[in-house]
Amino acid sequence: MSDINAQFAQAQEDVQKLSERPGNLTLLRLYALYKQASEGDVHGDKPGFTDIVGKYKYEAWAALQGTAQDTAKTQYVELVESLKSGAAS
Repeated sequence: MSDINAQFAQAQEDVQKLSERPGNLTLLRLYALYKQASEGDVHGDKPGFTDIVGKYKYEAWAALQGTAQDTAKTQYVELVESLKSGAAS
C-alpha cells in the first residue's frame, strides 16, 4: 500500500471521529473528493430536481472531473487534517 493510500485510509477513519460535524459545503467537498479518489470521474445519470441532495452531491463530484485519483486523495487528507486542527469548518 502506497503512502497516500495509507493516509487516505487513515483520513477516512479520522473524519468519523471529528468532535464537530462539518458544515454542509464542507461535507459536500469531502464527499466529492472521496468519490473522485475512490471511483474516478463521475458516472451515472444526474439525479432529477426532486432529489436535491443527490443533485448537489452529483454536481460536487462532477466539478472534480479530470482530477487524478491520487490528487483527490491528497486533497481529502489535507481537508480532514484542517478539520481536525480546527482550521476549516
